[in-house]
Amino acid sequence: MSLHYSVMASGSTGNALYIESEQTRLLVDAGLTGKAMLALFDQIDRSPHGIDGLFVTHEHSDHIKGVGIMARKYNIPLYANEKTWAAMEAKIGKIDPALKFLWEVGEVKQFGDIEVESFNVSHDAADPMFFQFAHEGKRLAHITDTGYVSDRMKGVIRGADAYIFEANHDIGMLQMGHYPWSVKRRILGDYGHVSNEDAAIAMSEVLDDRTKRIHMAHLSKDNNMKELARMSVSQTLASREVDLSKIQLLDTDPVIPTPLLKL
Repeated sequence: MSLHYSVMASGSTGNALYIESEQTRLLVDAGLTGKAMLALFDQIDRSPHGIDGLFVTHEHSDHIKGVGIMARKYNIPLYANEKTWAAMEAKIGKIDPALKFLWEVGEVKQFGDIEVESFNVSHDAADPMFFQFAHEGKRLAHITDTGYVSDRMKGVIRGADAYIFEANHDIGMLQMGHYPWSVKRRILGDYGHVSNEDAAIAMSEVLDDRTKRIHMAHLSKDNNMKELARMSVSQTLASREVDLSKIQLLDTDPVIPTPLLKL
């Protein structure tokens, strides 16, 4: 069986990514309520029962809102690095020690037939990290919630078959919008979120002939639109001589999961 995945939810109101193979079922973040998470699973015809691991990227509420209830109700092992555990424990409620696991940045772990590598991003959280999944020679790279994409990050994710890549905001919309300047400065800074154009520039430096799919993720509900993100990313990639004829640019949504897609 190939690797399959669904971007179950993506955006400032909640995030979750589901991955499965023949042997293994994984979840990255559970940033919606337990009830909403269950509804997302229903939409992709899957159940939260039997998940082998729930990986937490960082402690912001749009990534951990449902983590505690999911772990307790469905007996799911939780994985996070030491600083993230310290930052989120009071927020997610009591967790059975048998379900608590440490996973430090840069570690590669094997879950059944899926190899998972963690890597740092640049965001205003305790120790944010994201993940790359490998199975039978195919790779899925997941990178959002970063103020910029460093050469080190690019080195980890270069040449993946599919990407879930942050395209958070349009700079013009953000600058002209209603957010206080302090919030705008945070989003635009090195510990905030990447813009459509900066995301596309980073994409152009990691894509290769194997790349077939890019999901534009974590779009701001106030400072971006799906059509605008798709247009900005495609125009910037084209200007950098990326052949888009063989690459799908796909939307994500805060409440509608993507279909289960084969890698």
